[in-house]
Amino acid sequence: MRDRPATPPQRDEWLRQALGLSNEDTPFPWQQRLLGSLLNGSNLRSVDIPTGLGKTAVMAIWLVAKACGAELPRRLVYVVDRRAVVDQATDVATGLRNLVETDPELKSALGLQMTHALPISTLRGQYVDNRGWLEDPASPAIVVGTVDMIGSRLLFEGYRVSRRMRPYHAGLLGADTLIVLDEAHLVPPFEYLLRAAATDPAFRPATNHHDQLVPRFRLLTLSATGRARADDVVELTSRDFDHPIVKSRLNAKKCLWIERLDKETKLEEVLAKQAWGLTDGGKEPVRILVYSDSRKVAQTAKEAIEKLAKGDKKAGSLAAEVCTELFVGGRRVFEREHAKKRLADLGFVAGSNIGRTWPVFLFATSAGEVGVDLDADHMLCDLVAWERMVQRLGRVNRRGDGAAQVIVIAESEPKNIDELLEKDPRERSNREKATVEPVLRARAVEALIERLPATDGGREASPGALHHLRRAAEEDPELARLVRDATTPDPLRPALTRPLVEAWSMTSLEGHTGRPRIDPWLRGWIEDDPPQTAVVWRTHLPVRAGGTTPSKKDIEAYFEAATPHTSEILETETFRVASWIAARAKSVLKQQAGAQQETGTGESGLREQDVVAFVLDPDGGLRKPLTLAELKLPEDKEQFKRLLAGATLVIDARLAGLKDGLLDDKEADVPRTADDGESWLGEGAVGFRVRSVDAATAITKDRNWRERLRFAPDESEDGDAARWLIVEKWRQDAATEDDRSAASPQLLDEHESLTAERACRLAKALGLDHEHARVLVLAARLHDEGKRATRWQRAFNAPADGVYAKTEGHINHRLLDGYRHELGSLLRVESDKRIRELSDEHRALALHLIAAHHGFARPVIGTSGCEDKPPSVLEEQAAEIALRFAGLQARWGPWGLAWWETLLRAADQQASRDASGGDA
Repeated sequence: MRDRPATPPQRDEWLRQALGLSNEDTPFPWQQRLLGSLLNGSNLRSVDIPTGLGKTAVMAIWLVAKACGAELPRRLVYVVDRRAVVDQATDVATGLRNLVETDPELKSALGLQMTHALPISTLRGQYVDNRGWLEDPASPAIVVGTVDMIGSRLLFEGYRVSRRMRPYHAGLLGADTLIVLDEAHLVPPFEYLLRAAATDPAFRPATNHHDQLVPRFRLLTLSATGRARADDVVELTSRDFDHPIVKSRLNAKKCLWIERLDKETKLEEVLAKQAWGLTDGGKEPVRILVYSDSRKVAQTAKEAIEKLAKGDKKAGSLAAEVCTELFVGGRRVFEREHAKKRLADLGFVAGSNIGRTWPVFLFATSAGEVGVDLDADHMLCDLVAWERMVQRLGRVNRRGDGAAQVIVIAESEPKNIDELLEKDPRERSNREKATVEPVLRARAVEALIERLPATDGGREASPGALHHLRRAAEEDPELARLVRDATTPDPLRPALTRPLVEAWSMTSLEGHTGRPRIDPWLRGWIEDDPPQTAVVWRTHLPVRAGGTTPSKKDIEAYFEAATPHTSEILETETFRVASWIAARAKSVLKQQAGAQQETGTGESGLREQDVVAFVLDPDGGLRKPLTLAELKLPEDKEQFKRLLAGATLVIDARLAGLKDGLLDDKEADVPRTADDGESWLGEGAVGFRVRSVDAATAITKDRNWRERLRFAPDESEDGDAARWLIVEKWRQDAATEDDRSAASPQLLDEHESLTAERACRLAKALGLDHEHARVLVLAARLHDEGKRATRWQRAFNAPADGVYAKTEGHINHRLLDGYRHELGSLLRVESDKRIRELSDEHRALALHLIAAHHGFARPVIGTSGCEDKPPSVLEEQAAEIALRFAGLQARWGPWGLAWWETLLRAADQQASRDASGGDA
């Protein structure tokens, strides 16, 4: 074990502030033990703490440990389930950023410059998918993401990340990162994947010397998985049970009982009736949380409560004032912050309960089971698997300051269940298994509930009671079997192997026969897990009213410049999207036909032949443009669903269909969009803006924005643009080569010198040895030599007074002819004396960093437009680049090599930002 770092005198105060405690409060004992373990260098695997005891505090504890000198990864990545619509982790990350800004000593202890804030990226709010954490590999950072977002990026397959940027994300996630996996028991395949990446030596550099140079990837799970050993897990001890707040929460009164559902009665009717009864017919001002496994049931139960609240004069019941809210998945990220505020206003966020004189009801699906710090006075729900029941029970009387009633509705069993149970399990059909298994699981859940302590005519379901039940199962084989039977079985999963990761890492290959879809590695093989589709509404699309039809390349270039941002996305089941979009297309055409008849004009807005949607691959490639007619009546509905599965559907905002952030096929109002010209989460938050201007109008410039692409939506018969859509990028938001090269003018020698300075700073901050620091700095000093080519200077409209690395554009792609300046750089520097003086190993690394600093050379790079050598020599050079990549990846490992690439790319971006006068 390492020597414990010196403890700054501010440690206890930093911890108290980071946890948001008042002067009278003290941290929970488990939190103090976790901090001590991190400071001591313990290699922890898990934090096993019941729901409601502040597991998100792990972020605060990591921050304080880093400030106190603990040898921890620089980046903390907090992973939540994709169902989390309103995640608590976002609020914690934002609070820590604000704390660091107000405490210069803490900022200095973290190694942050006074002009730099702590980089954070969140799932909602101002910092949604903020990629500032990519700018400096030596800076501490906090990233909050979902299993799919983080998992895909770690495996070089980043959803909605361009192929050129995928190695950058993978390199920073796969090295010098602590992944904190919340509720790990919900995604065991992903935990296995992360554990393999963290501990399997097959993924590390080949020799101990190289292994010591690449910072470690570590995993900490926040859930009882049953796989953690006693010596590497933080769990509750007697000291925790003595802490007044912990004791109050563990002993929070929750009296649970089960009620049977008659075969003739609908679940939604019983949920509404029982919920109404808990308010004494609308008289008691209590918070009622109603869970159901079906969105339709949740919606119908909500409507039933609203009907009951209106009263019934014939039955003698009076109207009552109530408030209802639906909390389901599939909500656009932009509206999630409003959803959080709405929950707080209703008192359903823990600690937000305020006095009111009427009852409030929250109807939730599985989206309300994870991530969010929900709290209610009473709860009703249908019976689900044990791990989900535990999650739900943690969302009622969370603080222990009340006495909750919990009513669980058990649905009736199928009539033929006894006959099926008598049948040999090996002889049951798949359909019969699908009937039997949920029944057996439900019976096991009920049996577990019966094992809880009896209280007030029901069962005590406090966190303490659940904790003791779980501990008892560790000693009682029969009870352990019952827990297994009541829990959703782990899905089958494929193993993570080095050849697979290497295949995914070849990101410059558009296709690879050995590169499967990554979904099974993230979630396992789940038969009933429906495919998802992301929907994005846009005011401006790359469509053309007249003239030439935009090419596939034109459309992809547009969406590369104006990439769909996480804040714009609504992700939900593909079947739901397919049904909704068809209904909206029919409704739009019907409304416009009616309007045309009323006005007697020929103006009908969108027409059947108009392209109103684009289906994009996860990497931004175009699958298919779709007309309004194709959306209205897909020729093959199943094929249409397959087209949408796993894709991003970008639609014309005039199709509407969005209400409160949820799909609504009856909603006709045009929603807000990220490109509508109005403020969207703050200026520059999505990294781009789109302006529609008349071609004859002089273009005004803004120092905060730079032009990235022009698209002509209107052309004359001669092909001249009548109007432009101008896509502009925010300051130094640099996702591609074009973003970085088309910036404030910067001479090549100046840029390479600044890049070398930045690389030197990075090497020092990361503690690289002299030889490898020399390699990085030399690669930085020579990386853009290929821009000396006349072709590049002319294509980027460089001024004639020197050789430039950065220009204001516009880029003439036809003149550029596919020329990769990285290849040009390689050809120019191979004979450089400084390169030749390096050892073979170091020379190979330097040359690869130069070739790969825009995301190519993994393993291929294009040779078009390069006039430095004959075509035959260029092909040999390209083959040598591919072989060099393979050799270096064998030496450094897939994530190790990608990490090296990020260092040069980060130094390059920082030098570009310097030229624009940005913070560095």
